[in-house]
Amino acid sequence: MSTHHQLSEAIERVINDARKAGALIADAPESVPLERPKNREHGDYATSIALALAKSAGKPPREIAELIATGLRSLEIIDRVDIAGPGFINITLAKATQGAIVINILENNVKFGIGNELASVKVNLEFISANPTGPLHLGHTRWAAVGDALARVLSAAGAEVSREFYINDRGVQMDLFGESLRASALGIAKPEAGYQGGYIDDLAKKIVLAQPDLLKLSEPESLVAFREAGYKLQLQEQKDVLAKFGTNFQVWFSERSLHAGDGLTKAMARLKEQGHIFDDEGATWLRTTDFGDDKDRVLRKSDGELTYFASDTAYYIDKRNRGFDICIYMLGADHHGYVGRLKATSACAGDNPEYNIEILIGQLVKIIEGGAEVKLSKRAGTIITLEELVEKVGVDAARYTLIRYPVETPMVLDVDLLKKRTNENPVFYVQYAHARIVAVLRNATDLGVKYGLEYYRPELLEHERERELLGGLAEFPRIVAGAAQLREPHRIARYLEDLAGMYHGFYTDCRVIPMGDEKPSELHFARATLSAATMQVFFNGLQLLGVSAPDRM
Repeated sequence: MSTHHQLSEAIERVINDARKAGALIADAPESVPLERPKNREHGDYATSIALALAKSAGKPPREIAELIATGLRSLEIIDRVDIAGPGFINITLAKATQGAIVINILENNVKFGIGNELASVKVNLEFISANPTGPLHLGHTRWAAVGDALARVLSAAGAEVSREFYINDRGVQMDLFGESLRASALGIAKPEAGYQGGYIDDLAKKIVLAQPDLLKLSEPESLVAFREAGYKLQLQEQKDVLAKFGTNFQVWFSERSLHAGDGLTKAMARLKEQGHIFDDEGATWLRTTDFGDDKDRVLRKSDGELTYFASDTAYYIDKRNRGFDICIYMLGADHHGYVGRLKATSACAGDNPEYNIEILIGQLVKIIEGGAEVKLSKRAGTIITLEELVEKVGVDAARYTLIRYPVETPMVLDVDLLKKRTNENPVFYVQYAHARIVAVLRNATDLGVKYGLEYYRPELLEHERERELLGGLAEFPRIVAGAAQLREPHRIARYLEDLAGMYHGFYTDCRVIPMGDEKPSELHFARATLSAATMQVFFNGLQLLGVSAPDRM
């Protein structure tokens, strides 16, 4: 149990005891707000619970705060409780209580931070879902990093997560892809609306080299043959590139399978059962306006052709039929219009659109190199691909930087900055903190400083920097849980950056290694053990981001 959770429960017990005794007549609080004061003089934690209870209690907040403070002061885990302002409660933990977080970390090791907030919840996390008609570009790369990190964070909160890539492998864009490949192979002009990138020429050469007889086929036959050969090669390339980037999927779901199997039939049956399908002017519609969509959606056109929306609908229902409780879609900035229709689709299927489906929209990424923006244009062929970005800055720098910003905000990725080995570079700053601790512990061992739980005396950690670091470590489980519940893995990165600052401050002001002829003491042992716990949290946090924790920099 985290220190935050332990203290929250203690405050709830004090309030409930006061209510049972009749000393406090108020509604039971849904939760206890706890925060880390920016000013360390205000204690280790602060709560405004007295202000929240004042209205239902009919008493001044400060009077309620005094009642709660009295109950808290008798607890062994607390050293001091003060009342501030109109009724804020500032709490300073006992040294042993705060220091116990190190024991918790070292006992749990790589499992520290793992929780059960989403235990037994089955989550389908769909992200990237690029057309198999070209290399993965920068927009895909953002989701490759963020989606994978979100999957790790959700798993850390106890959810059963399946990473899924939806392959858009049917429709006009696939036919244009095949036509573009064939044109390149024959040395004729590519279709104006087709794919013009240099990668098309490369793929065409590979196809002809492997299957030279394709050039002898009739035009209709060769169009299909080039499309299918190119599809196979391009999809495998996407898989290979993502694997090198550290992003892997449990499921690669083909749109074609919905049409080849009974996915569409099952979807239509479920929607009819719910009473939301109707026919008009020879077409089949889904009445999504019943659930807030701006217009009803066509499933089957009057000519009998199924729409893209039919595939989207069948795909959602297929996910639910596979037993997923929550279906999370991670979509690009140009997909805002999908939010309303997908939510309405969920409702039409008889689900709860506020629980069973979530849509995250990721904003655009700009690349700056040499002080100038690198322009992107997929079909013109002047794209920055995932592979090229990794070549420029490396997997760790690319992943960390793409994850550390909220996805709903546009971001600028500065290639020159990410190549720097300075504290200006966030990923270097965090990784260096881990590597620094490895070096500190290596040197400490050489000088006879022992560390580990058998040498750890938490009551010796009295310095303000030590208490700050201990408090920061105690926050990790709460940060992970919050990142999972809010679907915001960037919180992990920002936490690690704050923790790095805390450790550097601690190391500067608190000697871990004895100087000169100084003999190692129990205080050195305690500080080294604190360093080991901090190193573990850095490792665990970086693992959640899919970023390495190097021993040397």
